Amino acid sequence: MNYKRFPLGALWTNGYLFWDEETHEAFFIDPGGKTKDVTDFISANNLKLTMVLLTHGHIDHIAGIHELVPLVGNNIYIGKNDAFALKHPSKKLQALLGVKCDGIEDFKTVEEGSVIDFPGYKIKVIETPGHTEGSVCFLISDKDGHSILISGDTLFAQSVGRTDLEGGDEIKLENSLRKLAEFNDGLHVLPGHGPDTSIGEERELNPYWPR
Repeated sequence: MNYKRFPLGALWTNGYLFWDEETHEAFFIDPGGKTKDVTDFISANNLKLTMVLLTHGHIDHIAGIHELVPLVGNNIYIGKNDAFALKHPSKKLQALLGVKCDGIEDFKTVEEGSVIDFPGYKIKVIETPGHTEGSVCFLISDKDGHSILISGDTLFAQSVGRTDLEGGDEIKLENSLRKLAEFNDGLHVLPGHGPDTSIGEERELNPYWPR
């Protein structure tokens, strides 16, 4: 599985670039700030960006989206319940982070059980509301059977996303964590902020993990 992490934007949001060695097609998850480092890497490695995935609609995960639209068109996916946030990014959060981001109208929505087929990968959508109403995780599997979970701001290493922002709900987040707890301990997790982790590590060490 080929991927590279890019910390972007004011909060060093983890953006992830995945690509297929055979076709050189690539997709990017959560462009949270200026994407020059991403596009430079794409050019240097003869890749072609054709899709963007968004774990949720908070400004620190979408602030760089306009820089990628010319490359991917409307091939942008977000959870259906966060569609409004992509069309109308929060003015409050923009002011808080000192960034400006206009919304976009032309994109696609996904929901629980949606599967996105991409060269070399199969991407399953898991609805995990709580941090926002439309937060999703992406379970990415390659053709060799390896899987990895992109958890956005639902799950961090030994922590979870905050629920006191627009669209947050503590009870829904708890239920979303119960859904993630069904995965095997060995599943590798790439969160929206901070270091990598695994389901097993979080089951053992995360104080917010459902017991």
